[in-house]
Amino acid sequence: MKVFLTGATGFIGHHVARALAAEGAQLRLLVRKSSNLANLEGIPGETHVGDLSEPESIRSALSGCDAVVHVAADYRLWIRDPKAMYRANVDGTRELLRMAREAKVKRVVYTSSVATMHFRMDGLVINEDTPVSLSDMVGHYKRSKFLAEREAIAAAQASQQVIILNPTTPIGPNDAKPTPTGRIFVDFLNGKFPAYMDTGLNLVDVAEVARAHVAALTKGQPGHRYILGGENLTLKQILDKMSAITGIPSPTVRIPFAVAATYAFFEEWITGRIRGREPRATLAEVRMGRKKMYASSAHAQQELRFRIVPVYPAMRAAIEWFRAHGYAP
Repeated sequence: MKVFLTGATGFIGHHVARALAAEGAQLRLLVRKSSNLANLEGIPGETHVGDLSEPESIRSALSGCDAVVHVAADYRLWIRDPKAMYRANVDGTRELLRMAREAKVKRVVYTSSVATMHFRMDGLVINEDTPVSLSDMVGHYKRSKFLAEREAIAAAQASQQVIILNPTTPIGPNDAKPTPTGRIFVDFLNGKFPAYMDTGLNLVDVAEVARAHVAALTKGQPGHRYILGGENLTLKQILDKMSAITGIPSPTVRIPFAVAATYAFFEEWITGRIRGREPRATLAEVRMGRKKMYASSAHAQQELRFRIVPVYPAMRAAIEWFRAHGYAP
């Protein structure tokens, strides 16, 4: 099977590329001119230089491919120009789906996010059938991913074979950027996590997320969404697990929402707007933190044979990788 893969230099995409290669897929990997290709070392495949914000630069890469796995996304919780995020995440996805149809690519696996789901403050575990609307989305990243997912659903309803995967919060090695989740680990390792909010996440081993992408190519049902999750944990439980791995004390002070929101407000204005740097905290992050992002992966277990595994080994692997690559002492 010849697969065109976007986002292969990123965190999830790197693991998906390795999983596909291990199953014998022929890979054509989308890279940008500015991409760091370190994550592609040892992965057999050809590269194609292009950009989702310039869709026509991708058209020729689809020729002769049996499938597209679209992992690439602009994943930032703060951005000076939100239009760029919508061009990449929404317009780029719509145009890639259109060109895949025109190239007669048989199957598309689209990597969405659990961020497109509607979570609750009471920590109720949600699934793919939980009602949700655009008004439930907090911040430009979540809104752009929600709109991109609507494009994928619309394509599936028009008879294109599109399968939608919704990873929760992946963790593991090779998070080079790092992702917003990776930054939680890096900040903890560097002693920059003095307190915590009363929130919760679903952490998942990125290797299991990658294996689900491979399975979706043959087992996924067009038009279906599949949550790919692991353990539902409070932020305090996550920090305690990191403390057990590293010996670094876990914070004991819980920050009220109002205090966190005030801090994020000034961070956005002073660091983001005045100094032009990415703030350490954003209002979108704090608003997301009011809800516990707990989710069920039962649908993926049934149809993709997805495995829910303990996340502790993936957390240890992430910490070891961050330390080995100079992100923390």
